[in-house]
Amino acid sequence: MGQMMELAVADPPLAAIPEYLQKTYWWAYVHPNAVRFFERQWLVNAILWGNFAKLRDAALAELGDTLPGRTLQIACVYGDFTPRLAERVAPGGSLDVVDVLPIQLANLRRKLAPDAPVNLIQRNGADLGFAEGTYDRLVLFFLLHEVPLEVRRRVLSEAMRVVKPGGQVVIVDYHRPSRWHPLRTLMRFVLKTLEPFALDLWRHEVAEWLPPSVAGRPIAKETYCGGLYQKLSIIV
Repeated sequence: MGQMMELAVADPPLAAIPEYLQKTYWWAYVHPNAVRFFERQWLVNAILWGNFAKLRDAALAELGDTLPGRTLQIACVYGDFTPRLAERVAPGGSLDVVDVLPIQLANLRRKLAPDAPVNLIQRNGADLGFAEGTYDRLVLFFLLHEVPLEVRRRVLSEAMRVVKPGGQVVIVDYHRPSRWHPLRTLMRFVLKTLEPFALDLWRHEVAEWLPPSVAGRPIAKETYCGGLYQKLSIIV
């Protein structure tokens, strides 16, 4: 299955770009210069203090070596996360990537092989519009820290809704580091200054934002780099 960006963005109509995204993250995702600047593997790795490959591989390992059926990734990612994910799609399977920003989808398209089994779809992750149980698995790779609380709740609710019963949701994002972490003070300043929603993940567990339909489900959690990052796996 080839890429289907044109078809996907034609029906349903293009999703509006949220005001918070335009206002807060124009410098990182919206402006063309931002895409040109940040789409560098070494830079993405540096932003994560050299942990990009470790976190990427942890998410991929959690999803599995082979991905049959349908997989959904909500939000594009700088770096090679999605091309590596696409390599694991089993014959006959597919990977859908949803993002509300056409410029991010266009950037991702350039990174994918021409025959990659990937569909690029312009929709809002908080209002996916897919039927319940459409996907076998879903991944959120460093998205939750970039959205306000109510949007975060809707994204998680939508994620749980569109995954089949028994399917898997994998989340990788920031986490509160240990009290004596050498980067704690610096990261608090950086996140507070540049990513105003991110410190929510220092103050709360992701489980607090999950919809009632999966409340109480076991969550496999691992932390990395002294607790600065986390990986969660939820069976829906």
